[in-house]
Amino acid sequence: MIAKDTKLDRTLQLEERIKQIRAEIGVIVDQKAEAVAKENPGVPLGVVRNLLTARAPACPCAQYLKLNAQNAG
Repeated sequence: MIAKDTKLDRTLQLEERIKQIRAEIGVIVDQKAEAVAKENPGVPLGVVRNLLTARAPACPCAQYLKLNAQNAG
């Protein structure tokens, strides 16, 4: 029974970490979108955010890595 409890606990911990990481990525993407929107008056923030995230697959982690690579280059 201990093995099942450990496996369940590990799974729940992983799920929570994933949720936390996705939330952090959302904040970073929102900040980047706000910065880009300020440079492009008249373009709605939602459109800017969609354009930024559309450059990467639907996975928020991949979106973050793509945006981060663009900032580094």
